[in-house]
Amino acid sequence: MFERLIAYLDSIRARDPAPRSRWEILLYPGVLAVGLYRVSHWLFDGGLFFAARFVNHLARFLTGIDIHPGATIGRNLFIDHGFSVIGETAEIGDDVTIYQCVTLGGTNPTNGKAGKRHPTLLDGVIVGSGAQIIGPVTVGRRARIGAAAVVTDDVPEGATMVGIKARSTVVPVETWQREFVPYGTPCKDPCEPINPRIEDLEEQIAALRAELSAMRRAGPDAQDAEPRRTDEAGHG
Repeated sequence: MFERLIAYLDSIRARDPAPRSRWEILLYPGVLAVGLYRVSHWLFDGGLFFAARFVNHLARFLTGIDIHPGATIGRNLFIDHGFSVIGETAEIGDDVTIYQCVTLGGTNPTNGKAGKRHPTLLDGVIVGSGAQIIGPVTVGRRARIGAAAVVTDDVPEGATMVGIKARSTVVPVETWQREFVPYGTPCKDPCEPINPRIEDLEEQIAALRAELSAMRRAGPDAQDAEPRRTDEAGHG
Protein backbone atom coordinates (compact mmCIF):
# COMPACT_ATOMS: atom_id res chain seq x y z
CA MET A 1 0.00 0.00 0.00
CA PHE A 2 2.85 2.37 0.84
CA GLU A 3 4.51 1.61 -2.50
CA ARG A 4 1.27 2.40 -4.33
CA LEU A 5 1.05 5.74 -2.53
CA ILE A 6 4.64 6.59 -3.49
CA ALA A 7 3.92 5.66 -7.12
CA TYR A 8 0.79 7.85 -7.06
CA LEU A 9 2.67 10.86 -5.66
CA ASP A 10 5.46 10.39 -8.20
CA SER A 11 2.91 10.29 -11.04
CA ILE A 12 1.60 13.68 -9.89
CA ARG A 13 5.10 15.10 -9.60
CA ALA A 14 5.76 14.04 -13.19
CA ARG A 15 2.77 16.10 -14.34
CA ASP A 16 3.19 19.14 -12.09
CA PRO A 17 6.42 21.17 -11.87
CA ALA A 18 5.33 23.05 -8.73
CA PRO A 19 5.96 20.63 -5.82
CA ARG A 20 9.45 20.33 -4.31
CA SER A 21 8.76 17.06 -2.49
CA ARG A 22 6.23 14.26 -2.03
CA TRP A 23 5.26 15.73 1.33
CA GLU A 24 4.06 18.87 -0.41
CA ILE A 25 1.91 16.84 -2.80
CA LEU A 26 0.17 15.24 0.18
CA LEU A 27 -1.29 18.68 0.95
CA TYR A 28 -2.91 18.98 -2.47
CA PRO A 29 -6.74 19.16 -2.24
CA GLY A 30 -7.02 16.79 -5.20
CA VAL A 31 -4.98 14.14 -3.40
CA LEU A 32 -7.14 14.42 -0.27
CA ALA A 33 -10.33 14.36 -2.37
CA VAL A 34 -9.28 11.20 -4.22
CA GLY A 35 -8.22 9.54 -0.95
CA LEU A 36 -11.56 10.26 0.71
CA TYR A 37 -13.33 9.14 -2.47
CA ARG A 38 -11.64 5.73 -2.12
CA VAL A 39 -13.13 5.44 1.37
CA SER A 40 -16.60 6.59 0.29
CA HIS A 41 -16.57 4.28 -2.75
CA TRP A 42 -15.71 1.31 -0.52
CA LEU A 43 -18.65 2.19 1.73
CA PHE A 44 -20.90 2.70 -1.31
CA ASP A 45 -20.05 -0.73 -2.71
CA GLY A 46 -20.84 -2.19 0.71
CA GLY A 47 -24.33 -0.68 0.65
CA LEU A 48 -23.55 1.87 3.38
CA PHE A 49 -24.93 4.74 1.32
CA PHE A 50 -25.45 7.23 4.15
CA ALA A 51 -21.90 6.74 5.45
CA ALA A 52 -20.57 7.02 1.89
CA ARG A 53 -22.42 10.29 1.38
CA PHE A 54 -21.16 11.62 4.70
CA VAL A 55 -17.54 11.04 3.64
CA ASN A 56 -18.37 12.56 0.26
CA HIS A 57 -19.73 15.74 1.86
CA LEU A 58 -16.74 15.92 4.20
CA ALA A 59 -14.38 15.74 1.21
CA ARG A 60 -16.33 18.45 -0.61
CA PHE A 61 -16.23 20.69 2.48
CA LEU A 62 -12.47 20.25 2.90
CA THR A 63 -11.39 20.40 -0.75
CA GLY A 64 -14.11 21.97 -2.87
CA ILE A 65 -14.10 18.82 -5.02
CA ASP A 66 -17.29 16.75 -5.29
CA ILE A 67 -16.74 13.12 -6.34
CA HIS A 68 -19.83 10.95 -6.09
CA PRO A 69 -19.13 7.71 -4.18
CA GLY A 70 -20.61 5.71 -7.06
CA ALA A 71 -18.12 6.95 -9.65
CA THR A 72 -15.51 4.52 -10.96
CA ILE A 73 -11.94 5.86 -10.92
CA GLY A 74 -8.74 4.12 -12.00
CA ARG A 75 -5.14 4.63 -10.91
CA ASN A 76 -3.26 7.93 -10.63
CA LEU A 77 -6.09 10.43 -11.08
CA PHE A 78 -4.62 13.92 -10.62
CA ILE A 79 -7.08 16.73 -9.86
CA ASP A 80 -5.07 19.93 -9.94
CA HIS A 81 -6.75 22.51 -7.65
CA GLY A 82 -10.41 22.27 -6.73
CA PHE A 83 -14.04 23.05 -7.52
CA SER A 84 -14.59 20.10 -9.85
CA VAL A 85 -17.60 17.77 -9.95
CA ILE A 86 -17.61 14.09 -10.93
CA GLY A 87 -21.01 12.43 -11.24
CA GLU A 88 -22.27 9.08 -10.02
CA THR A 89 -21.96 7.05 -13.23
CA ALA A 90 -18.73 8.70 -14.42
CA GLU A 91 -15.89 6.33 -15.29
CA ILE A 92 -12.27 7.48 -15.29
CA GLY A 93 -9.34 5.40 -16.51
CA ASP A 94 -5.69 5.45 -15.46
CA ASP A 95 -3.35 8.47 -15.47
CA VAL A 96 -6.09 11.03 -16.11
CA THR A 97 -5.44 14.70 -15.34
CA ILE A 98 -8.25 17.12 -14.47
CA TYR A 99 -7.67 20.81 -13.85
CA GLN A 100 -9.84 23.17 -11.80
CA CYS A 101 -13.56 23.87 -12.24
CA VAL A 102 -14.28 20.84 -14.43
CA THR A 103 -17.66 19.12 -14.54
CA LEU A 104 -18.24 15.53 -15.57
CA GLY A 105 -21.98 16.06 -15.61
CA GLY A 106 -25.04 13.99 -16.36
CA THR A 107 -28.10 14.24 -18.56
CA ASN A 108 -31.65 13.27 -17.75
CA PRO A 109 -32.40 10.04 -19.66
CA THR A 110 -35.55 10.27 -21.80
CA ASN A 111 -36.61 6.75 -20.81
CA GLY A 112 -36.80 7.68 -17.13
CA LYS A 113 -34.21 5.10 -16.07
CA ALA A 114 -31.08 5.99 -14.13
CA GLY A 115 -28.61 4.10 -16.33
CA LYS A 116 -25.41 5.66 -17.60
CA ARG A 117 -25.72 9.46 -17.30
CA HIS A 118 -22.13 10.68 -17.01
CA PRO A 119 -18.99 10.62 -19.18
CA THR A 120 -16.32 7.97 -19.54
CA LEU A 121 -12.69 9.16 -19.69
CA LEU A 122 -10.22 6.58 -20.96
CA ASP A 123 -6.53 6.34 -20.01
CA GLY A 124 -4.30 9.39 -20.26
CA VAL A 125 -7.02 12.00 -20.88
CA ILE A 126 -6.26 15.63 -19.97
CA VAL A 127 -9.16 17.98 -19.16
CA GLY A 128 -8.39 21.70 -19.12
CA SER A 129 -9.74 24.16 -16.55
CA GLY A 130 -13.41 25.06 -16.79
CA ALA A 131 -14.25 22.31 -19.27
CA GLN A 132 -17.69 20.74 -19.15
CA ILE A 133 -18.17 17.15 -20.35
CA ILE A 134 -21.86 16.36 -20.32
CA GLY A 135 -23.74 13.10 -20.75
CA PRO A 136 -22.76 9.45 -21.36
CA VAL A 137 -20.05 10.32 -23.89
CA THR A 138 -16.69 8.58 -24.20
CA VAL A 139 -13.45 10.57 -24.33
CA GLY A 140 -10.85 8.48 -26.15
CA ARG A 141 -7.44 7.51 -24.85
CA ARG A 142 -4.95 10.41 -24.55
CA ALA A 143 -7.49 12.93 -25.81
CA ARG A 144 -7.27 16.53 -24.59
CA ILE A 145 -10.17 18.76 -23.67
CA GLY A 146 -9.20 22.43 -23.91
CA ALA A 147 -10.03 25.01 -21.26
CA ALA A 148 -13.71 26.04 -21.12
CA ALA A 149 -14.68 23.54 -23.84
CA VAL A 150 -18.16 22.02 -23.73
CA VAL A 151 -18.17 18.38 -24.86
CA THR A 152 -21.47 16.64 -25.62
CA ASP A 153 -20.31 14.05 -28.18
CA ASP A 154 -17.78 11.22 -28.17
CA VAL A 155 -14.15 12.29 -28.56
CA PRO A 156 -11.80 10.23 -30.77
CA GLU A 157 -8.54 8.85 -29.43
CA GLY A 158 -5.78 11.47 -29.37
CA ALA A 159 -8.04 14.38 -30.39
CA THR A 160 -7.82 17.89 -28.96
CA MET A 161 -11.24 19.49 -28.41
CA VAL A 162 -11.83 23.24 -28.10
CA GLY A 163 -14.75 25.65 -28.15
CA ILE A 164 -18.49 25.69 -27.45
CA LYS A 165 -19.71 23.25 -28.74
CA ALA A 166 -16.31 21.54 -28.68
CA ARG A 167 -14.68 20.73 -32.03
CA SER A 168 -11.52 18.82 -32.81
CA THR A 169 -8.33 20.58 -33.88
CA VAL A 170 -5.48 19.15 -35.87
CA VAL A 171 -2.54 18.20 -33.62
CA PRO A 172 0.85 17.22 -35.10
CA VAL A 173 1.83 13.60 -34.58
CA GLU A 174 5.00 14.58 -32.72
CA THR A 175 2.86 16.55 -30.24
CA TRP A 176 0.39 13.68 -29.74
CA GLN A 177 3.25 11.29 -29.01
CA ARG A 178 4.49 13.30 -26.03
CA GLU A 179 3.97 11.71 -22.65
CA PHE A 180 2.16 14.72 -21.19
CA VAL A 181 1.21 18.23 -22.28
CA PRO A 182 0.14 20.52 -19.39
CA TYR A 183 -3.34 22.06 -19.43
CA GLY A 184 -4.59 19.91 -22.28
CA THR A 185 -4.00 22.17 -25.28
CA PRO A 186 -0.59 22.97 -26.79
CA CYS A 187 -0.22 26.75 -26.57
CA LYS A 188 1.30 27.16 -30.04
CA ASP A 189 -1.32 25.09 -31.85
CA PRO A 190 -4.35 26.78 -33.46
CA CYS A 191 -7.28 26.81 -31.06
CA GLU A 192 -10.01 26.91 -33.70
CA PRO A 193 -10.47 24.88 -36.87
CA ILE A 194 -10.41 26.74 -40.22
CA ASN A 195 -13.72 28.40 -40.98
CA PRO A 196 -14.69 28.24 -44.68
CA ARG A 197 -16.74 31.44 -44.32
CA ILE A 198 -13.63 33.36 -43.28
CA GLU A 199 -11.84 32.13 -46.41
CA ASP A 200 -14.73 33.37 -48.58
CA LEU A 201 -14.62 36.79 -46.95
CA GLU A 202 -10.88 37.03 -47.44
CA GLU A 203 -11.29 36.23 -51.16
CA GLN A 204 -13.95 38.93 -51.52
CA ILE A 205 -11.73 41.49 -49.79
CA ALA A 206 -8.85 40.60 -52.11
CA ALA A 207 -11.09 41.01 -55.19
CA LEU A 208 -12.33 44.42 -53.98
CA ARG A 209 -8.78 45.56 -53.35
CA ALA A 210 -7.76 44.49 -56.85
CA GLU A 211 -10.72 46.36 -58.37
CA LEU A 212 -9.91 49.48 -56.36
CA SER A 213 -6.27 49.35 -57.45
CA ALA A 214 -7.35 49.05 -61.11
CA MET A 215 -9.61 52.09 -60.77
CA ARG A 216 -6.78 54.11 -59.22
CA ARG A 217 -4.41 53.19 -62.04
CA ALA A 218 -7.01 54.25 -64.65
CA GLY A 219 -7.14 57.74 -63.15
CA PRO A 220 -10.01 60.07 -62.22
CA ASP A 221 -11.09 60.68 -65.86
CA ALA A 222 -11.91 57.03 -66.38
CA GLN A 223 -13.91 56.97 -63.16
CA ASP A 224 -15.97 60.02 -64.27
CA ALA A 225 -16.51 58.84 -67.86
CA GLU A 226 -19.40 56.51 -67.20
CA PRO A 227 -21.48 58.96 -65.13
CA ARG A 228 -20.85 61.66 -67.81
CA ARG A 229 -22.14 59.42 -70.63
CA THR A 230 -25.19 58.49 -68.63
CA ASP A 231 -25.89 62.14 -67.92
CA GLU A 232 -25.59 63.08 -71.59
CA ALA A 233 -27.98 60.27 -72.59
CA GLY A 234 -30.53 61.56 -70.10
CA HIS A 235 -30.51 65.09 -71.66
CA GLY A 236 -30.69 63.77 -75.25
